[in-house]
Amino acid sequence: MLKSIFKLKNLLKISIFFPVIFYFGKRSYIAFDEGFYALQARWIIEKGNWVVPLWWDNYAIDRTIGLQFLIAKSQEIFGKNMFSAYLPTTLAAIIMLFITYKLHEELFEKHAIISPLILATSYLWFDYSHLASQDIIYSSLVTLGIFSFVKVNSKKDNFFIFIFGSWIGLAFMFKTFLVAVPLISIFPFFVLKRQFFFSKYFLIGLLFGFFPYLFWAYSINPFLDKNIIYYLFEKFNSLSNENTFTKPFYYYFWNIPLTFLPWSFLSIIGIFQNCLEKKKAQILTFFPLIFILIISFFSTKTPYYPLQISSILALNSYSGIKFLFNSRKYKSTFIFFSSKIIPLLIIILILFYCFFFLNNINFTIKENTFLILGLIFLAISWTFIGKKSTFKNFLIPLILGPYLLTALLLQSGLFTDRSRELRETLEHATSMEIVKNQIIKVDISGIKDSQAGSKIIRIALLTPKLGEGLESISNLNPTELAWSTESNINNNSKESYEIIYEDPTIDPWKLILKK
Repeated sequence: MLKSIFKLKNLLKISIFFPVIFYFGKRSYIAFDEGFYALQARWIIEKGNWVVPLWWDNYAIDRTIGLQFLIAKSQEIFGKNMFSAYLPTTLAAIIMLFITYKLHEELFEKHAIISPLILATSYLWFDYSHLASQDIIYSSLVTLGIFSFVKVNSKKDNFFIFIFGSWIGLAFMFKTFLVAVPLISIFPFFVLKRQFFFSKYFLIGLLFGFFPYLFWAYSINPFLDKNIIYYLFEKFNSLSNENTFTKPFYYYFWNIPLTFLPWSFLSIIGIFQNCLEKKKAQILTFFPLIFILIISFFSTKTPYYPLQISSILALNSYSGIKFLFNSRKYKSTFIFFSSKIIPLLIIILILFYCFFFLNNINFTIKENTFLILGLIFLAISWTFIGKKSTFKNFLIPLILGPYLLTALLLQSGLFTDRSRELRETLEHATSMEIVKNQIIKVDISGIKDSQAGSKIIRIALLTPKLGEGLESISNLNPTELAWSTESNINNNSKESYEIIYEDPTIDPWKLILKK
């Protein structure tokens, strides 16, 4: 009887996350990076090339084929639909939540469900867990590495030594040389455990983890004039030098608190609190601080690089909550601010949005309704945070508010149907009789800037029968269709082409027919 109750309890814990993970409505891609990877995965299936990443008919060898392979394999098994394309990311998100749960159990023991709930309701993790990009997969591997290291630190288990060796190579398959950042961040903890490196289980795990990359590198090299590692290093070198993604050194000092809302303040408190705690919890302080310092020196800075430490930040948030609840000095201030000031600010924000932005932002009625309801539920929930309650009762309204907001935001489609207008436009364009069941080629010479590139990636993904890329529309045969730009049409004989479809949403691209 007790065993069945225990199983039911675990089932309920798992089901809590369904509303913030699974979405079954209509989806649409953004262009970078998920659209780019999804398009490469489409070419894997259609062209049967499982080795070389493609950009139309050219090789795109500045990255590995890890994510594209997973998306293509998922669609090959479960069908060519968008749910299948997102499945690798969804599974990685679930794994990351589970590892966060186990890490919490290892370090804090009680209330282990809280840290994954904090993680699931943090903006950065929630955003990227619903993108078909490699960042959640990579971050789940980094989190697995931290967990396995903590397990080895507390219990000499050869299995976890093997796991720690394995994640390094698997992570390299997705982010190549950037795997050095979490490794360097954890290196100070290795000083007292030098023998770790010489364990045969670590070396076997390292070889096991690198096997997918080594096999792929061996398979792709016959297509290249030099080893793939040189091309990957060139990409890494370009990211290391000044480029369009270069930001000031202090970028992450404001960006991380912003993207980890609503738990940023609590996480900062937890980081300093864990510095004073028992030895095994100190990794929660020093690992993220060293990590942030290293990526701050790196020239390329993006909001998603800190995703690798989001589980650690969630654990620190729990520490911050626990510290403030037990603090005689700060508890009343924290409760007053959380239950009075923040709800008031949220209500003001809702009113401001309704009066000034509601009619100016192109959201649907459903999107606006779910967004406003989510904010209202957050404000109401936090008003129940009280002084005279147990820690468990204190946690419930604190977590419930962000949870309801996150669940409603997901089901609204704002984080899943991100190119809704373009999707609706393409659904109409491809339903026309003249277009139905026709192959549509793409004039790739029209990709002259990031805007045109962003649009054509999404257009191509929504084109039912996508043809080859053309260097010029003059290569188009009579009665054939193609996506081209106004400037390219004007550069050719306009009388030779008929514009079949155009819309401001897909500008500068137009669907043309060669007469």
